[in-house]
Amino acid sequence: MALNARLDHRNPLVFDTHELGRRPGALQRLTRAVDAPKDLGLQGVIGVPEGAPVELELRLESVMEGVLVTGTARAVAEGECVRCLEPLQLELEADFQEMFSYPDADDRGRPKAEPADDAEEDEDRLFIEDGLFDLEPVLRDAVVLALPMQPVCQEDCEGLCSECGVRLSDEPGHHHDAVDIRWAALQGLAGSLEDGEKDEISGAEPGADEKQEK
Repeated sequence: MALNARLDHRNPLVFDTHELGRRPGALQRLTRAVDAPKDLGLQGVIGVPEGAPVELELRLESVMEGVLVTGTARAVAEGECVRCLEPLQLELEADFQEMFSYPDADDRGRPKAEPADDAEEDEDRLFIEDGLFDLEPVLRDAVVLALPMQPVCQEDCEGLCSECGVRLSDEPGHHHDAVDIRWAALQGLAGSLEDGEKDEISGAEPGADEKQEK
């Protein structure tokens, strides 16, 4: 039964359990720095850039049915503020725990007498194959759950001005005089009338001067 036949021990997210053994209760602690795989996070929102360092702290515990892996991943995620659209960075700490099952044992750790037709059930389980397990799917799930769905650069970010797009946090008190478009035409008419009155006044003054000269 080769569920994970393509696992490569040279992959930094593939771990070897041979040293741990299959004796229930055996423990092993590991730390490892790895490069982030592609698309680690929420696509188009926030995530850990491909190749960025990810610090892993793992605790491997041998149990009857497999290896229980408990760990923490630390990295720096990058994204964009959903309010002001400025780039941001976020220190990420994601905790996880997952059971990696032995493919030749049932849920109680006993050897399977005959291979059962449990294909649907096996789709939701992670397995150890040839003493190796792949942490990448667990890491991806943990990072997604730890990241904010709507990241902000700061909790009190005011976003952008809907009129001109300026970042409101950079210009306290920024505002625009509200003009009702229904009155815009009347304001223009009022301005024309004022200009006409000024012309009439300026036209009457020369006549008065001529009378004084006579």
